[in-house]
Amino acid sequence: MMNALSPRFGAHMSIAGEPANALRAGQRIGCDTIQMFTRSPNRWAGPPLTDEQVETFHQVRAETGIDPVIAHSAYLINLASPDDALWERSLALAAEELSRAARLGLDGYVLHPGAHTGSGELPGLERIAAGLRALLGDPATGGVPILLETTSGAGTHLGGRLEHLAWLLEHAGGGERLGVCIDTAHLYGAGYPLASRADYRSFWAEFDALIGIGRLKAIHVNDSKKELGSHGDRHEQLGEGLIGADAFYRLVNDPRLVHVPMILETPKSDDLHEDVRNLAFLRNLVAMHESTTRE
Repeated sequence: MMNALSPRFGAHMSIAGEPANALRAGQRIGCDTIQMFTRSPNRWAGPPLTDEQVETFHQVRAETGIDPVIAHSAYLINLASPDDALWERSLALAAEELSRAARLGLDGYVLHPGAHTGSGELPGLERIAAGLRALLGDPATGGVPILLETTSGAGTHLGGRLEHLAWLLEHAGGGERLGVCIDTAHLYGAGYPLASRADYRSFWAEFDALIGIGRLKAIHVNDSKKELGSHGDRHEQLGEGLIGADAFYRLVNDPRLVHVPMILETPKSDDLHEDVRNLAFLRNLVAMHESTTRE
């Protein structure tokens, strides 16, 4: 675990069996924080949460001390779709997942903005904003913050530019309940380099001007297999991709980000040894900085 001046590090954990298993797995590998699905991310329908599952989740969370716990939306959701039937279905699924997140007491719900599939950038953004307004105004969603995630900008996917998220924050309402999650691999694919001091400062200056660092509620810490500006979205183990260790060093040692959970979405096998290695990588970067500042 990290000291009070370091970010909380964690990983996306599986809920296979029951939601509390994500907490148990996170504790086994030393997570401070975790991300999880609330149900299968690849199906429109799923079994409801039982009272027993919810009670067990709260109990295990208290025992592990893992905090915060963030939900990630299902992959099927597309609030930018011009197809009314798909948009309505996506809205219903997002509302269901937010309701589940509320019952579990989760601290945020990461949502990909969506793909306009040819209707155009502005019409797509307007569809997303309408969907967000509906979700934010639905009492069943329980007040769980919605965190719009940056994307690599592949195809017609929106969210590859910070301007997209800024527009949504302005037009969807929701106040502080609507925030942002950045993904380092997605940023790199979208054309935002972070490794050099100049690039790092430039990115955060733009982010703060357009969005505000206070709206940043989670960071997905992933290296990239795809080139800068390629719009590719292929995650890689930290330090083994194209982003460069310097970018992660700056990220984990940035005092402005100390309260933002940093969560791995890197490829993993069943024994989770990759997560263990990547968590150690991040903590070693913090230790390196602490050692340097003490000298």
